Amino acid sequence: MATNELIRKLTELADLRKMAEDLNAEIEAIQEEIKSHMTEEETDTITAGQFKVTWKEVTSTRIDTTALRKDLPEIWQEYGKTTTTRRFNVALAK
Repeated sequence: MATNELIRKLTELADLRKMAEDLNAEIEAIQEEIKSHMTEEETDTITAGQFKVTWKEVTSTRIDTTALRKDLPEIWQEYGKTTTTRRFNVALAK
């Protein structure tokens, strides 16, 4: 890929990421409005037209790997799983 084409692609990528960021902010704002309404109505489920919205408390239990590594390192090492991935990052050059 030529340098000019790469610059165009990176510019397009940056623009699309900004648009996605803006859309995510709008989505979050609308969700917060709906949650606020549900709080005011003291309900965890509402139906509006074709939509059914639930906002319920969920409880889950997870292993605190930091504490496990500190308190029982031999267990952590025995059951720990190491993975390798590749991270893609784009930053403005200085």
